[in-house]
Amino acid sequence: MSEVQPFKPEDFKNTYLVVWVILAFVGTVIGLNVPFFSLNDSQILYLSSTSAQVTAGIYGLTLTGFLFFRTELSREASEDESLVEVIDELKSRYFYHLIYVSGLMGLTLALSNIVISQLSSANIGLTVVLLNASQSAYAVTLCAIVYFIFDVVSPRKVQRASQKMQDTIDPSREIAKPGNLESFLRNYNRIESLLQDTTMVYDIQKPSQFESRANRISNTRLVDFLLKSERISKSLYTKLRELITLRNAIIHGAEPVVSDQLAAESEFIKNELEEALLNNSNVQEP
Repeated sequence: MSEVQPFKPEDFKNTYLVVWVILAFVGTVIGLNVPFFSLNDSQILYLSSTSAQVTAGIYGLTLTGFLFFRTELSREASEDESLVEVIDELKSRYFYHLIYVSGLMGLTLALSNIVISQLSSANIGLTVVLLNASQSAYAVTLCAIVYFIFDVVSPRKVQRASQKMQDTIDPSREIAKPGNLESFLRNYNRIESLLQDTTMVYDIQKPSQFESRANRISNTRLVDFLLKSERISKSLYTKLRELITLRNAIIHGAEPVVSDQLAAESEFIKNELEEALLNNSNVQEP
């Protein structure tokens, strides 16, 4: 299994910056050589101030809506522990996306203010450069906000995040021999049973089958307990976390396929966990 990598925000940063630079450069070249139209000081003042106000207003509404959806995601995770990894991935993605949207908004406001303060200058060329840079930032910011909104409200966001996690953990499933999914899930169920049995060791009441899943401690949290109490090794901890993440990803929309190697590895992980819990001197018999 490949280690699950945290979300990397470089794609957002590079895309937005490249688009902004290209738009600003093209607009500046056209404005200095063959301008489509000319603006007087009043028009430039109105355009810059309006752009700043519109950007700030839309950003404020977007931030308010995001906080609401983030609360909803947290509620879903609390109701279904199998969604925790997927929702953590989504929260990380949205957080970094929001950082760059905020940066673009700040850039737009700063450039708009600079343009306004530059109006009294006799350097027309500098004004043209700054005006095109500010309006390019304004356009990119609006596009970034629109993309962010559609990304947050997408009905398939959980499925896409699940698919991405599966691609990271089990990338060879497309080219390798397909594994036995039934065997993989059977091994996982046994691992889950072993983990839930450890609740008695930590004086945690094991919920009955009639109780809500929300009242049950998540498998990932139980694995954390086992590692902290030194009942399992770090390597086994990593394998268990990845196995739990993959199973949850499959449940919530990823392809119901595992590679033959991973299906076999789930058997080894199950046996390793059983041996660790059995041989560890801290294990307490119920």
